[in-house]
Amino acid sequence: MFSRPHTWYPLARKKVRKAKIETGGKHLCSVVYGSLPPETRTRQATMFNDATSEFDVLVASDAIGMGLNLNISRIIFSTMQKFDGSEMRDLTVPEIKQIAGRAGRYGSHFPVGEVTCLDPEDLPLLHSSLKSPSPTLECAGLFPNFDLIFMYSRLLPKSGLHEILEHFLENAKLSENYFIANCEEVLKVAAVIDELPLGLQDKYLFCISPVDMNDDISSQGLTQFAQNYAEKGIVRLKEIFTPGTLQVPKTLGALRELESIHKVLDLYVWLSYRLEESFPDRELASSQKAICSLLIEEFLERLGWQKPGSKRRTPRHSLTSLLSQNVRQHL
Repeated sequence: MFSRPHTWYPLARKKVRKAKIETGGKHLCSVVYGSLPPETRTRQATMFNDATSEFDVLVASDAIGMGLNLNISRIIFSTMQKFDGSEMRDLTVPEIKQIAGRAGRYGSHFPVGEVTCLDPEDLPLLHSSLKSPSPTLECAGLFPNFDLIFMYSRLLPKSGLHEILEHFLENAKLSENYFIANCEEVLKVAAVIDELPLGLQDKYLFCISPVDMNDDISSQGLTQFAQNYAEKGIVRLKEIFTPGTLQVPKTLGALRELESIHKVLDLYVWLSYRLEESFPDRELASSQKAICSLLIEEFLERLGWQKPGSKRRTPRHSLTSLLSQNVRQHL
């Protein structure tokens, strides 16, 4: 059933886990999904691409479609539907083509790829999508930069950023070549931080930061960072996060929590590049991010996704050696 390398494409993490277990131990699998830290995704892809390793299967969500160089012989869709945040729907033609197009890579051992589905009933949609022309992009999304919001705020001098943004979005007029990009996350952040004693530019900066407001830990992290910044002008990581407390997760719930902690640390690093004096612990945050990635990989190994006894498996001390000396001192 499997050729090497081979990618099985489920669309949800629970299905990723189920798909991996159903391999019955006949294959070693790398795994890639959206909330996996980028560093871990990259290392999982490296193991899969290594022709000398035993990792001949990659179990992935639609995160496979972007940002990774992969040598794939065959893509297998376990489903042709996905949850888009509000409902289950069929994959679109561009989505199917983007994922299916990862099979076969010029200059690799697999210059020609194969694509199929687990469920025969999904094959007509796959075939029709691959034969269909890709829809033309007729317009592009725009988001107002700070200068534009600042000028617009003069019309509403007593309003907070949330109200200013809502008013702007309701009244903005664009040509047919453009549309206002999705601002849902930005508005959620603005609603949270509007009561803080921050200037408009600082509020805008927090609003465009890489935060997932649907993730409780991530949103709490942003709120705490903004509060400390507003009250003290400086945000020390140790006031919010205790280094040395990270552990290998033992359950999927603990895994999700560790992924969320990684998001908070990533947010701190992002803010430190823009407010360097106020977020001075970039090195510590970066080291803890690296540790999060290693602990997540350790969880994948212990869960059985990557057999600890495999002679080809990268040993724990090798993973640790990937870290700089500054990072290792926090292990």
